[in-house]
Amino acid sequence: MTEGLFRDEDLIRVITREGALIAAGGAASLLQTAHPQVAQGVHDHSYTHEDPLRRLRNTMGWLYAVQFGTKDEAETFSALVWKGHEQVTGPGYRANDPDLQVWVAATLFAVAAQFYQALFRRELDERELEEFYGQTKVYATIIGCPEGRMPETYRDFRAYYAEMLRTIEISDASRAIADQVLYPKVPGGFLAAPGLAAIRLLTAGLMPAPIREQYGWKWNAARRFRFRLLLGALSLVYPRLPVRIRTLPRDHYLATTRGMLAKVRHRPTIPAPAERA
Repeated sequence: MTEGLFRDEDLIRVITREGALIAAGGAASLLQTAHPQVAQGVHDHSYTHEDPLRRLRNTMGWLYAVQFGTKDEAETFSALVWKGHEQVTGPGYRANDPDLQVWVAATLFAVAAQFYQALFRRELDERELEEFYGQTKVYATIIGCPEGRMPETYRDFRAYYAEMLRTIEISDASRAIADQVLYPKVPGGFLAAPGLAAIRLLTAGLMPAPIREQYGWKWNAARRFRFRLLLGALSLVYPRLPVRIRTLPRDHYLATTRGMLAKVRHRPTIPAPAERA
């Protein structure tokens, strides 16, 4: 098969192959929509509320295509994402705005690094964080964000991220989306309730305190204890599962994505930044 953007030994693959990271998707998603412009775009144009499983399938399909697909698969899917985002505009926001692309990429890196370290009880050193961060810049650049708009180094990222967390003010749209993400319409009814409750607890626990407080989520001693208990159970059981089990979500979504991409006849092209100015 044609080579992809990364090698199997690259940290972006070592970390994101873990299916459990999907459980942290709520935290990444609601960090993204803590940004009021991202939130308004999602609120006005997304189908998350009507079909959350389809939204999950498309999001994970794109991520896995970029992380594990061939170069052509990654670029084809990303061009389709860019084309879709071209329609996501409104008063004060534009989905293909490089500043918003940087923020979305930043949240994907930050939450994945945070949850992976907690799950495997392994602290990534500065060199590893630099490597992983550098590789995750692709989440923005492959959909048209100029390379220079991303914080250059991991230390630059930390300064950028801290400033964003300090200054972001969530909106009513942010809160509305949070309700949709945390209480989705999914099959299973009461059978799905325990799993959704665990996801809500993980989402609150992984959310940076300044943003969690703005969302108004309760975070008392009892909730903190349950969060630590849940993380402890996950870190005890999950890493001991066979890799082939842990990577089943990746294999499933990537197979679905490849089926979809096989039907794409005309791939849109992403104009160079100068052409979009």
